[in-house]
Amino acid sequence: MFDKILVANRGEIAARVVRTARDLGIATVAVHSEADAGALHVRVADEAVDLGPGPASENYLNIAKIVEAARATGAQAVHPGYGFLAENAAFAQAVTDAGLVFIGPSAAAITAMGEKVSARAVAVAADVPLAPGSDGPVHTADEVIAFGGRFGYPVLVKASYGGGGRGMREIRSAEEAADAFAAAVREATAAFGNGQVYCERYLVNARHVEVQVFGDSHGNAVYLGDRDCSVQRRHQKLIEEAPAPGLSDDLRRRMGESAVRLARKVDYRGAGTVEYLVEGDDFYFLEMNTRIQVEHPVTEAVTGLDLVALQLRVAAGEPLGITQDDVRIIGAAIEARINAEDASGGRFLPSPGPIDELTAPSGDGLRWDAGYESGDEVLPLYDSLVGKLIAAAPTREEAIDRLRAGLAELRVDGIATTAPAAAHLLGIEAFRRMEINTLWLESSVEFPEFDDEPDADGGRFEVEVGGRWYRIPFFPEGVVTGSAAASAVPGSPAATDAGGRPSGAKRSGGRAKKKAGDGTVKAPMQGTIVKVNVAPGDEVAAGTVLFVLEAMKMENPIQATQDGVIAAVHAEVGQSTPSGTLLAEFEKAVA
Repeated sequence: MFDKILVANRGEIAARVVRTARDLGIATVAVHSEADAGALHVRVADEAVDLGPGPASENYLNIAKIVEAARATGAQAVHPGYGFLAENAAFAQAVTDAGLVFIGPSAAAITAMGEKVSARAVAVAADVPLAPGSDGPVHTADEVIAFGGRFGYPVLVKASYGGGGRGMREIRSAEEAADAFAAAVREATAAFGNGQVYCERYLVNARHVEVQVFGDSHGNAVYLGDRDCSVQRRHQKLIEEAPAPGLSDDLRRRMGESAVRLARKVDYRGAGTVEYLVEGDDFYFLEMNTRIQVEHPVTEAVTGLDLVALQLRVAAGEPLGITQDDVRIIGAAIEARINAEDASGGRFLPSPGPIDELTAPSGDGLRWDAGYESGDEVLPLYDSLVGKLIAAAPTREEAIDRLRAGLAELRVDGIATTAPAAAHLLGIEAFRRMEINTLWLESSVEFPEFDDEPDADGGRFEVEVGGRWYRIPFFPEGVVTGSAAASAVPGSPAATDAGGRPSGAKRSGGRAKKKAGDGTVKAPMQGTIVKVNVAPGDEVAAGTVLFVLEAMKMENPIQATQDGVIAAVHAEVGQSTPSGTLLAEFEKAVA
């Protein structure tokens, strides 16, 4: 086993790896940007290295700096966590070339499976069914349109070198291709340092089910059950659970065995996740994530295994120590991602800022994994994940109820979080009956609107969820972003009333209705302008995308909520905008 490792990440996963290493008697080194000098993962590690100022490209994504930090501190191995460089073959190779151990698969395996286009070729060789996809990367919007013309819409454009919904766009028609393709490339470049994308046919009535695999350097490979991750918005998971409910034993076995075949094809070592779309009793390969997943705690809960500890042991050369017959799935577990986002009305607006107080629930079957504590600040520079609340119980129904109770106890003051949204979703009968698919949240669920009158703090609303009051930030008039923006665009899925919506889903009211603007458009959160679509003199209608603002590694369309003529534009591409920054003015407001 190692004496010292370096953790090349930040936030929740970095803190988790540090704590597991400590339990195994391994010393840890954290790395951090200048802005993250006081972060939790730095405080819990034994020592830390400052990678310098600037954006993530100059520190957390700087391979040379991280490898040098590992060598300088005497670390023997590097754990990449998830995100950033976790699926970067060049990083894995640089670590190995420096005489260190990369705690993950080989660079060759990452290239084969982490790069989504080549992973499809491996899937074909391993006799795993595929949804229609492009033969290789696509380089222009015209190629996307040609793919849609051949296979039909909707089409997904997806980042070749990453996951987590970054660099992914759904395209419903040829008219959307140019903007969506450009946005996917921009977001993939910002998140993963590589803007390559490919196309895939979007199955509209499928569930997202993934299989956890593990391999070692001795030729052993097993699958550790499955997870359902169908509750998504903007292709990012909000709730995950294990095992995936409602699947036949035969389907579970076929998916698991196909995942192991993929792993064996590339001599896979360490933790990996094979993702599928499931329709009925059929499944189709999506991609393989060559790293530990955000949702790995639900697998730990039902298998009794510590996956991070297993990563460390396998990387140190030890055999896996379990066979497929040893794997037992007991009970059920469900996880809610708690992100720094304002979920009011389904908008999911980034909500960075200082956390005044964070109190996690406790009790049997509850687990809280976090990257922040009271007094920490969620920076707009990075991912919005604050922590994960996991509930385990003998049955799925009990796990859901336990998680709802835990969410009611969770307190995160100072920022808005997705906790109220998670509590709302868990109470919907369609979810409890598992009558959902990957489009369910954005097409059928509408989150409650709150009182339009701010509270005494001026700028927050209060809402009661599960017997607990949550304080939600208010954003200025004149702009709609996120999924609420989609609902303002005629013809979009969110604009259509999906008949037979599940009980528990409510029609939005209040601010979701068209209202008179005040003649201005302001930034709803701190971020960076990455696209400007208007100029003075342009006549625009409500729902027109005026700007695209990147915040917390996500692109947020900023739309007009009124008709009118643009009098002035005050923003330009690359401009950093604090919340409330004036972006544009109308010549007149139209009621």
